[in-house]
Amino acid sequence: IVPMGEKRGLLQVYTGEGKGKTTAAVGLAVRALGWGQKVFMCQFLKPAKMKSGEMCLAEKFAGQLHWERLEADWPMKKGGPDGTTRNEMHQAIEKIWPRITEVVSEGKYDLVILDELNCCLSERLIEWEAVEELLEKKHPQVELVITGRGASKQLIQAADLVSEVLDIKHPYNNGTIARKGVEY
Repeated sequence: IVPMGEKRGLLQVYTGEGKGKTTAAVGLAVRALGWGQKVFMCQFLKPAKMKSGEMCLAEKFAGQLHWERLEADWPMKKGGPDGTTRNEMHQAIEKIWPRITEVVSEGKYDLVILDELNCCLSERLIEWEAVEELLEKKHPQVELVITGRGASKQLIQAADLVSEVLDIKHPYNNGTIARKGVEY
């Protein structure tokens, strides 16, 4: 139990096949911003050129919300990437990982969101050992949120909170495409 008045950052994991993992994390960001806290969000597998509501929010909260994406595009369609894309993604993650480690360990941000990192682990774009080292270096006051399908058993065990989002029914199954302001 943390004494009254002392902040201790936890590790939260949002996983599962359903829609809402990133949405839950962005909801936490909005809550933190409302209290004047600083937020850092890195989206690992969202298309680099796609404008999103998160990007617009970062523009409006410059100085309080820092948002980044990788410089490579992961195909969001089923069937997975080809070897070139996989290699590009692996290199892009290796390039940004020192920055992520710095952000998580310094404590300059109250909330750090690593969106789709679970997928990077399950797709072996990053090894568990790198994430484990990141968790060991986490500043004690940083609230760390990791999202994405397929959270590993090791990450679930390390987490303080794990929520699984189930896919019961989704409009994509009826041909509805991603909608601005709802899915991105």
